[in-house]
This record gives sequence, structure tokens and C-alpha cells, in this order.
Amino acid sequence: MNTILLSVIIMAGLGLFFALFLLVSYKKLSVEEDPRVKKIEEILPGANCGACGYPGCAAYAEAIVLEGAPINKCAPGGAEVVGIIGKIMGVEAEAKATPVAHLMCQGSPDVAVQRSIYIGESSCRVADFTTKGDKACTYGCLGLGDCVRVCPFNAMYMGEDNLPKIIEENCTGCGLCVEECPRDILALVPRDQKTFVACVNKDKGAISRKVCKVSCIACGLCVKKAPEGSMELRNNLAVILDYKQVDTKAEEVYEVCPTKAIELKGKFAKVNTDG
Repeated sequence: MNTILLSVIIMAGLGLFFALFLLVSYKKLSVEEDPRVKKIEEILPGANCGACGYPGCAAYAEAIVLEGAPINKCAPGGAEVVGIIGKIMGVEAEAKATPVAHLMCQGSPDVAVQRSIYIGESSCRVADFTTKGDKACTYGCLGLGDCVRVCPFNAMYMGEDNLPKIIEENCTGCGLCVEECPRDILALVPRDQKTFVACVNKDKGAISRKVCKVSCIACGLCVKKAPEGSMELRNNLAVILDYKQVDTKAEEVYEVCPTKAIELKGKFAKVNTDG
């Protein structure tokens, strides 16, 4: 019994010794966290969207305090968050103009030729990688909603025309939907932009027109109608170089397009779907 009791006492003593050793080591070796990191993390939206260039809000907060990262990189937070962080850090910075996501495709089922019926996982990435989807246009929206599912701000939904719709007042311009799209047909654009080339098909006009009635056919009429130097033809597509200049003639540029590949915000074209 004495042997057992002695063993218990020794083990308890060793346990107490190592516990005290670890406690002292922790106290001596621990690095105190700057309280500003926690404060900034609590102020950030907590979406962990990565738009700031860091893995999440906690990492961005640390980067601001410990690395001197710019305080205006949180798109979801906007001017209010920038202002509060500025007060904590004792610096000033202007909030960046927050862009908004925009779909550069109008290929709904009534205008885009369907070449097959897609049966498989409901994922744009999977469909694009395996069968290229069910549309004859291999550039257009696949309509399987990867962009909607990845949006953390409830700023997108799938419309009845099988195309994603953006709720601009909810969109923070984080860019997650843009990164998720396997066909690069979502873009971050200025919120005040009115005129868009809503097509990314780079095939020649005669080919693109066969697969989608609202495709750009590179006729150049919009380029001629827009202010000089504000648009150009590139890879069989009309490209906007200066949206502010183009917007000054938005209606004219929109009306001159024979296929209605030019999109005017808030205005929906009546496309002839019979021929």
C-alpha cells in the first residue's frame, strides 16, 4: 500500500510540476495580441469573401494592424467601415467606389439555340468541363447557378429565363461570382454604367448569329455611333473602352445594334425570335 501511495504522490507531484511549468512558459513566451486586431475584426462584415485579397476578415484585420495594409479594401463594408477603421488606426482613407456584378450574356432559351439536353450534376463548372452544356453557343451562360450559390450576400437569383439576375442594392462587388463563372461572362462594372456589350462570343458574326439571336456580329455600327475612341472591334466583338463617353450616346448606340447585343440598363429589347 505504501508503494502505491508513494507512486500516486509522485505522479501527482509531477503533474503539478509540469502544469506549473507550462503555465509559466505560456506567460513568458506568449505574444500579446494588439487589441485593435479584435476591434477591427468585429467591425468587418464577417463575410470572409476574400475580396480584400486576404483569406478572411480576421486575416485582413491582422494585416491592417500588423502589416499596414490599406484600410479601404473591404468592398462589403463600404465607406462606413473604412471610417470606423480609420478612427481606430488614426489614419484617413477614402472608400473605393464599389462596383457591381453584371452578366454579359442574354442567351435565354428563347434566343439561344439548344443543341442537346444536359443530364448531369447541376454545376456550370462540371457541365463546361464535360459536355459544354446544352447550348450551341459555347461562350454563353450555362444557367446552372454556380454564381448564385457562391454569393454570400443574397444578391443573385436565377430568373425564369434561366439566367442569373443581380440585385444591385445587395451586391457588394466582392467578385466571388466573377471568379466562380467558368466562362468569364460575369464582370464587375461601375454602378453608374448604362451601356454594355452583352455578349462574349468571339466567333465570326455568321457563326455566332446561328447559335444565338442576340449575339454580337461585329458589324461595327455601334462603334461608329459611339463617340470616337470610346469603342472598338476586337476578336469579333464590340468592346467599350470608355463607358462614360459611350453612355452619352447610350440610346443611339443601343438602337443601332441589329441583334440587340448592346444592352441598356433598365431597358429590355424586344428581340425577334421567329427567324
